[in-house]
Amino acid sequence: MSLSGVCVTAVESRPAGVIGTSQSPTHRPFGARVKAFVALTKPRIIELLLITTVPVMFLAEQGVPDMGLVLLTCVGGYLSAGGANALNMYIDRDIDALMDRTSQRPLVTGMVSPRECLAFGITLAVVSTLLFGLTVNWLSAWLSLGALLFYVVVYTMILKRRTAQNIVWGGIAGCMPVLIGWTAVKDSLSWAPVILFMVIFFWTPPHYWPLSMKVREDYARVGVPMLPVIASNKVVAKQIVIYSWVMVAVSLLLTPLGYTGWFYTAVALAAGGWWLWEAHALQNRAKAEVTGAKLKEMRLFHWSITYVSLLFVAVAVDPFLR
Repeated sequence: MSLSGVCVTAVESRPAGVIGTSQSPTHRPFGARVKAFVALTKPRIIELLLITTVPVMFLAEQGVPDMGLVLLTCVGGYLSAGGANALNMYIDRDIDALMDRTSQRPLVTGMVSPRECLAFGITLAVVSTLLFGLTVNWLSAWLSLGALLFYVVVYTMILKRRTAQNIVWGGIAGCMPVLIGWTAVKDSLSWAPVILFMVIFFWTPPHYWPLSMKVREDYARVGVPMLPVIASNKVVAKQIVIYSWVMVAVSLLLTPLGYTGWFYTAVALAAGGWWLWEAHALQNRAKAEVTGAKLKEMRLFHWSITYVSLLFVAVAVDPFLR
C-alpha cells in the first residue's frame, strides 16, 4: 500500500538574523500582531479538525450532546491544535522562509519572533491540557496532549524531513479529534471512533498528496521528501487510488456494526463513489503523462475537504433518522 521510506538530509538552518528580523518592534502594530498570533494557530486547518470532532459527539450521545460540553471541547481542541501548529512553525521556520506557500507566515515576516512563537505554543499546550482535564475529562486531555506531541515530535521533528511516509504516519495526529470527541461524551472508547479514526487515517494521504503534487517544487527546494517529490505522478496517483479505496471501504463499516443507519450509508456511498471517480480520473491523467494545469490534481484536494465535511455531517444527522 505504501512505498518504503526514503531518507534525506535535513535542511540546514538559515544564517542567524535572516528569519524574524524583517520587522522591527516599532513597525509591528498591535492589530497586525494579534492577527499574526492567530495565524500561528492555522485556523483554517483547525476548522477541519473541529468538523471531525463535533459530529462524533452527536454519534456518541445518539442525539444532541450537552452544548456546554461541546463548547469546552471545541475551545480545548482549538487551543491544543493551535499550540501544535505554532510549535510546528517554530521548528520549520528555516524551510518556511524558502517556500513560496509559507513565505508570509508570521515568523518569516518577523511579525512574531521565534522566542515568542515557542512560548505561545507551549502556553497553548499547557492551557488546553488543563482545560480538557478540569472541565471535560482526563482521558480527552491525554488524547489531546498525545496528538500535540505526536504532531510536533514524531511528524515535524522526526518524519517530515526524512521519509516519504511523513504524511502517512504523521497524519495520525489529525485522526485524534475523532477519539477526543467521543471520549468527551463517553469518557471511554468504542469501535465507532476507532473506525472513524481509520477513515481519517486513510483519508489524509490522498487528501494531501494532490496538494503536494501542485507545490512539489517548493518541497524539493527545501529537501522535504513528500511523495510527489521523490516519485512520478503515476506512482503518486496509484497510491492515491489505493488509499482511497481502503478509506471508502472502512467508512462503510459503521453501519453493519450497528452504529449508523440508512442516511449515513447513503451519504458514505454517494460521497465515496464521487471520490473514487475523481481519484481514478487523476490516475488516468497521470498515466497519460498529463502535466501542468491539465493534470487538475487540485480537484481531488478540494473535493477531499467537501467529502470529509459531508461524511461527518452525516455522522451527526444519522442518529435523528434512525
